[in-house]
Amino acid sequence: MSSSSSSSAPRSLHRRSAVSIPKSSSSTYYYYYYYNNNNNNNILRSTAITTAITADDDVMRQRKKHFRRRRLSAIHNTSTTTTATASVDDSFDDEDSNQAQTKLISATRNLVVTLCFVAFMLCNMDRVNMSVAIMPMSATYGWDGVTQGIIQSSFFWGYLCTQVLGGVLADRYGGKYVLGLGVVWWSLATALTPFAAGMGISVLAFVRVMMGIGEGVAMPAMNAVVAKWVPRKFRSRSLGLVYSGMYIGSVLGLVMSPYMLNKYGVSSIFVPFGVLGFVWFFLWNRFVSSAPPRRKTTLNKPEKESEPTPWGILLRNKAVWAIVVAHFCHNWGLFIMLTWMPSYFNSALGYNLVECGWMSAIPWLVMAICANAGGYVADNLINLHGWSTRDVRRLMQGIGFLGPATFLTLMCATGSSWPQLAVTCMCLAQGLGALSQSGLYSNHQDLASENAGALLGLSNSAGVLAGSISTYVAGLVLAKTGGVWTAVWMSAVVFQLVGAVWYTSNCSGDRIAELPPLEEGAPSTQGGRK
Repeated sequence: MSSSSSSSAPRSLHRRSAVSIPKSSSSTYYYYYYYNNNNNNNILRSTAITTAITADDDVMRQRKKHFRRRRLSAIHNTSTTTTATASVDDSFDDEDSNQAQTKLISATRNLVVTLCFVAFMLCNMDRVNMSVAIMPMSATYGWDGVTQGIIQSSFFWGYLCTQVLGGVLADRYGGKYVLGLGVVWWSLATALTPFAAGMGISVLAFVRVMMGIGEGVAMPAMNAVVAKWVPRKFRSRSLGLVYSGMYIGSVLGLVMSPYMLNKYGVSSIFVPFGVLGFVWFFLWNRFVSSAPPRRKTTLNKPEKESEPTPWGILLRNKAVWAIVVAHFCHNWGLFIMLTWMPSYFNSALGYNLVECGWMSAIPWLVMAICANAGGYVADNLINLHGWSTRDVRRLMQGIGFLGPATFLTLMCATGSSWPQLAVTCMCLAQGLGALSQSGLYSNHQDLASENAGALLGLSNSAGVLAGSISTYVAGLVLAKTGGVWTAVWMSAVVFQLVGAVWYTSNCSGDRIAELPPLEEGAPSTQGGRK
């Protein structure tokens, strides 16, 4: 700075702000001061530009602390407003502290996504083990088909009840607490299942309802956590990884349960799986928070209290109903495929029970691979190729609908004459359907990230309802037609086509305009075109 500008400031002000910092031969410091008259308050600001720094870290840290302390003292003596002090302090500290904070947030974000993946893996491991154990347990306790149906369906009674509630609670009080409580709840119910079976069908059905209540909050609570931790540019791949945990859990449950059951008995596939949930909870409670810490630039802003879910705004929005209807149509076909797939392999394609177990695990593995691949493709289209969020959601969900419709139709045309091709078509149908994780399942956070849990609870309620109805209707169709599978699969194709038309015509990638803007620096506002 020129000497003329320097001499315009009071001499006393220069003496007050003189800073004596020990110099090293390996460090060079340049100082300049400027005087600013704002509302008759003299504000002294100083900037240190450090070049050719080779001194050790301890010396440099001590010099920075010394310079900050003297400079803040000068500011306090020359300014009567606290906002000036805060702004200068932020400008001095933000660059270094925010870099360290960003690295910490990034590492914690990866841990949050990983633990959500493990939670969803445990979720489906605990869910599918009953489908394996029901056969030996029925032989032991003399359960008929009606009793087995009550036991299997009782889970969904509880599961449906907590979808919206879990999302609302997660949005208001934090997804960490809701998801953690849900995992502990269903893990305890899983561990108690073999003991409840010995007490009677009523006790077992009650325990299964309790398990459904616990698992019902998992998806909404996870969505609320991810919405706050994961920026838009990483959203699809993160959700793809988390949801693939469900598919991996199904594979592990279907493969491990028969072996453990035959060698160690029924309790071996319930108690150990339940204990794993408590181990997960310890890690989750120890290392995870519901949202990342606020950045330096927002420390002086008052914390906002959680507001009630704006159901009026959400339910009036066309894009919200695009998600709800698409979720219903998607789950109609998905639940038919997943529920009736082993029976189809056995009765129509002629595979034995052992082969059916392995054949049923393969589509889940394909779904896990496709969900993760689809997430990376979706994020890269947005971040690297400039696609809008809406176009990416339409593309991924369009494939998620039309892919299964195409291969289910081909499977019906093939029939039982070529079993290997039929199994391949089933795997491709379910694998392409998993691209929905980068479509409708990611769309909740695009529309209203702070209400993502409630939105997912709403749409997943429609999905669970569709799955329950479609599973029952498929059984009726098979009974009426004498086991004609074409009618079952074509009903799924019809809903896939309806969902594709509805979603691609009405979806959106923009935040709902009627909602208030998010705070600056919120993860959901970073990266990617809308």
